[in-house]
Amino acid sequence: MTPLGFGQLDFDIAHLLAGGMVLISFLMLYQGRIHALISVFALQAVALALSVAWQAHIQMSGHLYITAGVTFFFKVLVIPYALHHMVQRLGIHRQVETSLATGAIMLVGIGLVALSLVVMLPVTVTSNPLAREDLAFALSVVMLGLLMMVTRRNAVGQIVGFMSMENGLILAAAGASGMPLVVEIAVAFSVLIALIVIGVFLFRIRESFDTVDVDMLDQYRGGRK
Repeated sequence: MTPLGFGQLDFDIAHLLAGGMVLISFLMLYQGRIHALISVFALQAVALALSVAWQAHIQMSGHLYITAGVTFFFKVLVIPYALHHMVQRLGIHRQVETSLATGAIMLVGIGLVALSLVVMLPVTVTSNPLAREDLAFALSVVMLGLLMMVTRRNAVGQIVGFMSMENGLILAAAGASGMPLVVEIAVAFSVLIALIVIGVFLFRIRESFDTVDVDMLDQYRGGRK
């Protein structure tokens, strides 16, 4: 048993699930097609729901089970279905274009994970070991989601990157000391509303410019002819 009363198995499974989210983030960076990217995002949401549920078990925090259920319902079922439907309606069936080569993106991602570990582990040295390492993994997920937003030229890919960042924030909140249920419900509904607004925005872009490639919008900026 650890000094905090957690068994070694508790630590191992918690870190396996959190580390699995980081690995799935790399799979998202590697994906070349939009439908596959959305499916991998759903897989990351499954890992997140399992991680939160496991935190509920080892922290003996009942409301985290509800948080895990809300996460599973919205991020594994509702949001991926809505994104697949949106992509089908928009007629996007091509590869996800990136601003860098896939190999370069993966190398940058590895660097960001290393940076997250170097930054987070020293500043959380006084925290309990379980929260300390989960926070490092969570920051890695956030950074990789940000990298996806920066390197994806397609608006749908940027949306997935944004929601992946939010997954990392939920992992951090659940691993640190648990997240109040009202906060998680508010976040879930906020993400759902944001998805609806983004969907309307994407359809408007499609109607106006016949593309959702954000680089194609440069020519319409005021400073460029």
